[in-house]
Amino acid sequence: MRGWDELDVILFSGDAYVDHPSFGAAVIGRILESQGLKVALIPQPNWRDDLRDFKKLGRPRLFFGVSAGCMDSMVNKYTANKRLRSEDAYTPDGRHDMRPEYPSIVYTRILKRLYPDVPVVVGGIEASLRRLTHYDYWQDKVLPSILADSEADLLIYGMGEKPVTELSRRMQAENKIPHDIPQTAYLTSNDKPEPLQGFEDLILFSHEECLRDKKKQAENFRHIEEESNKYTAARILQRVNSHTVVVNPPFPPMTQSELDMSFDLPYTRLPHPKYKGKRIPAYEMIKFSVNIHRGCFGGCAFCTISAHQGKFIVSRSKESILKEVKAITEMPDFKGYLSDLGGPSANMYQMGGKDENLCRRCKRPSCIHPKICPNLNTDHRPLLDLYRSADAIPGIKKSFIGSGVRYDLLLHESKDESVNRSAAEYTRELIVRHVSGRLKVAPEHTSDRVLNLMRKPSFELFYRFKRIFDTLNRELNLRQQIIPYFISSHPGCTEEDMAELAAITKRLDFHLEQVQDFTPTPMTVATETWYTGYHPYTLEPVYSAKTQKEKLAQRMFFFWYKPEERRAIISELKRMGRNDLINKLYGR
Repeated sequence: MRGWDELDVILFSGDAYVDHPSFGAAVIGRILESQGLKVALIPQPNWRDDLRDFKKLGRPRLFFGVSAGCMDSMVNKYTANKRLRSEDAYTPDGRHDMRPEYPSIVYTRILKRLYPDVPVVVGGIEASLRRLTHYDYWQDKVLPSILADSEADLLIYGMGEKPVTELSRRMQAENKIPHDIPQTAYLTSNDKPEPLQGFEDLILFSHEECLRDKKKQAENFRHIEEESNKYTAARILQRVNSHTVVVNPPFPPMTQSELDMSFDLPYTRLPHPKYKGKRIPAYEMIKFSVNIHRGCFGGCAFCTISAHQGKFIVSRSKESILKEVKAITEMPDFKGYLSDLGGPSANMYQMGGKDENLCRRCKRPSCIHPKICPNLNTDHRPLLDLYRSADAIPGIKKSFIGSGVRYDLLLHESKDESVNRSAAEYTRELIVRHVSGRLKVAPEHTSDRVLNLMRKPSFELFYRFKRIFDTLNRELNLRQQIIPYFISSHPGCTEEDMAELAAITKRLDFHLEQVQDFTPTPMTVATETWYTGYHPYTLEPVYSAKTQKEKLAQRMFFFWYKPEERRAIISELKRMGRNDLINKLYGR
């Protein structure tokens, strides 16, 4: 139909194909297309038959691109208790058998077997977070860089627009895979790879040393996280068997115009027509939502956002966002309600360092923990202006905020009184105009000791925020709920901490439903602490609930109000000698 006799790039994805800027495969495909390349995408290829899906479009002129999808495949397939999930949100009708475990490895090996001379480039969250030696919870072992297991020629980490654009440009000029592109990683048999001009090398403990000594794995992680959060990072080298993994430093953060360009590509915003009549759960969730920025400076210990997107906020222009909102109003089934006007965090739009030179020298993983950086601009006025402009567009009845709100930013007392007024005004407007009946926030725990390990603010701030929420609801006769999100079994958390959490949340009249058992995912400080038993920054020992029995014993305290949990909880509290908590939970 297009009159093409060959393709330049063929992309394979573990997700169903949705042509929308929230789906990575669509973004990379559209970016390459905008460079004038002929691009094809093969979603969820069958890896169990005669491999016809891998052969049907032949060999590309430049390279194959492989991504497991928008989630790490193992998080996608299994619960924290390693049980198979009942639904895959990125697959038509939620089927859970449409992708293998570790698609980045499975797809790449197949392509290398079929077309040994064609370069294969891996990217997406699974490859990005497994670029160096990492702990894999599902196999319960330390694995080497995914480059070693997949046989890929190159790995792109982080958000891929800039590296994939540079890669396609260089490959057309040089007809080979270049090894000096920022934000890429590769495997070499060379002990000492050629220096990268202008950058220092940081040499990690080898994969084999990490297998022998957990403390060395913990030490490595501190360096990896710090380099991920620096403006000017070092090149990272790590020996694996007889090879060296080389991770080039990242590109500088995208500019606003670069980010706008990515979001303004001609997406149809729809699933591919081949899925007609089928429901793709992840698409249904974001169908009427708009992503307003990239990056997160929260640095939460259990979260991979900053490891993948970086801590520096890149915000879209107001014009680009409103253009997308207008496009949504023209969708045939849109009823006037935006489900989210947010991002990795709800309220970090247009925030960053007041003096960028200080940011360039900083390697803190979080700009707001243990306290909010005095150099951080926390002005909520640009966000307020954006909300009001979006709500003024014809066809918009209401815009809701579905992303997580950082109430520590709202309650922060700046030296600039106008910034404090904007935070108070934002808080009021958020609660009064942008809550769809239930406002989700994530205190994560009630113990300040555990919260400190999580890099989250004190629970005292949650009390303050809840008082504001309740006062406004009473004043304006609104019948809204605040829905807190909590995690059990996080490193440092004991059963007693969970028992205290149960008593505190009961006193606040919460019957918890938004809860999660901590799942160790690759490349987070919490995972490395959980696996090694040492905190990577202090190398001090940290307790973690490891066995299923220990994890379930913590989790049951979330559900103190369920009759079936009562006997076990009372028995456990007696064993701890905490009769006072029995009275608080079950006394008259």
